[in-house]
Amino acid sequence: MLAVLVGLFLALRPFSSLAVLLIAAVVGLVVAGGTQLVAAGRDGRHLRWVSGALYLAAAVVVLVWPGPTIRVLALVVGVALVVDGALDLWAGVRARGTARWNACLGGAASVLLGLVALAWPDVTLLVVGLVFGLKVVMLGARAIVAVTTGRPARAGARERARPGRWRLGGNAAVLLLAVVVAVVSVGLQRGAHRPDAFYTPPEAVPAEPGRLIRSEPFAADWVPDGVAAWRILYTTTRDDRTPAVASGLVLVPRSSVGAGAPPADVVTWAHGTTGVSPGCAPSVLESGLAAGAMFVADQVAAHGWAMVATDYVGLGTRGPHAYLVGDATARSVLDSIRAAHQLGGVALADRTVVWGHSQGGGAALWTGVLASSYAPELTLDGVAALAPAANLPELVHSLDGITGGELFAAYVAEGYTSTYPDVRFDDYVRPAARTLVREMAQRCLEDPGVLVSVLSTLVLDKPIWDGDPDRGALHDRLAQNVPSGPIDAPVLVGQGADDSLVLPAAQDAYVRARCDAGYAVDYRTYAGLNHVPLVEAGSPAMRDLFAWTGARFAGQPAADTC
Repeated sequence: MLAVLVGLFLALRPFSSLAVLLIAAVVGLVVAGGTQLVAAGRDGRHLRWVSGALYLAAAVVVLVWPGPTIRVLALVVGVALVVDGALDLWAGVRARGTARWNACLGGAASVLLGLVALAWPDVTLLVVGLVFGLKVVMLGARAIVAVTTGRPARAGARERARPGRWRLGGNAAVLLLAVVVAVVSVGLQRGAHRPDAFYTPPEAVPAEPGRLIRSEPFAADWVPDGVAAWRILYTTTRDDRTPAVASGLVLVPRSSVGAGAPPADVVTWAHGTTGVSPGCAPSVLESGLAAGAMFVADQVAAHGWAMVATDYVGLGTRGPHAYLVGDATARSVLDSIRAAHQLGGVALADRTVVWGHSQGGGAALWTGVLASSYAPELTLDGVAALAPAANLPELVHSLDGITGGELFAAYVAEGYTSTYPDVRFDDYVRPAARTLVREMAQRCLEDPGVLVSVLSTLVLDKPIWDGDPDRGALHDRLAQNVPSGPIDAPVLVGQGADDSLVLPAAQDAYVRARCDAGYAVDYRTYAGLNHVPLVEAGSPAMRDLFAWTGARFAGQPAADTC
């Protein structure tokens, strides 16, 4: 019964802290080993002695390993399951009748679960808890059956027909569940996005920011008709001004491609949150720019405008990705404009308007702040920020009360602790959530594996933060990344009144602060619109955005609602 209870805990509570999971796993290994040894003393089967000793040895390895990690636990559990399953299969080959099938089905399930634990490099908390929990439950159930029927339940023993068939059905069910776990794991891993060789920079990278390193034609189902597209690799800089490499996409109406073609006005797109690992770049993801909330690329092309869309440093290219770090993302945006103008045979006008949504909205505002000092040769005709992540201290403070907010909080924790040495991961993430946060930060919003992240957030009983995140070095860095400086170009801020992620009250406070500082802002709110619907095709905010952008290209004066 103890084995069943421990196994159920592991299977149903895999998102406990690493310490709790380690303790439960060690208890499970000891219980599994003890169950096997007791059964060996009852039926005298030598393979049971080997299996029991294996589980006890695995428990010792976990206990004595210095600083055991979840990957160590996955390795130990995976090896134990594979070896024990192989012993079961060997016993099944030597047995007869129902005993053979029981041993073979149970052994196959154990081997399959062990291979999943060894081969699954990402979702390790779920793997260790689920696959080992199922094994411990199976062993406990065997022991219970053996005690209640008065017969041994292992291969090679004589079995009454009815209990044997009952155990056969149980082993078949466990094997079926193991197959399901394996199939799901393969699907999740195959669905994870990874950059190809295009994103690998050459050994000699130019120090000058905004230099085009390479480009190649880009084709995808989502690229609008009548548009030529390229993906580009270009130079930019990190916060410490060391050279870096970023990637992006350039979409140009075919009417502006070729010798003598009229130049197209440029919309520069700063995308919303897609994740913080290299595979999360929109140019890598299957849905492309839509992954970062660009749903109107066809309308941009219909207006005859070109679009330059950076991936940011660390998405596509080597990280870290400075998530919600304004200066860093702004440099990626500005250098993408510089690089796009170096594409051969492409006619781009000097007129440029910056668009951004959510994370990209904050990046767009920062692009306006940074443009005159970082890229004085560029002229921005307008900056449009839709539901921008601008009031960062308030945004991070409110994530605990938002469904799924823990996922974005994990991105913040990863982005800020990898960017700023004074923001320490262990100072802000509670011990019970640290392993889980690291794992969530590895997944893109478009990866199938993000379902595990969503499941994780639903079963968490506390926030990921160790106390209030809006304090100390993190507070100072968040405040530092509020786009509060002057912007020479006209500024449009659009906000959904029903936004549940970037809260309207926080946006109101940000705009009010800009107005109080004497900066002009055209601030528009949209009743009934949440965070993503604000930028979907057909949204009144999009109609306003296209009209506002056309007016900027035409040199018309901009409104000021302050």
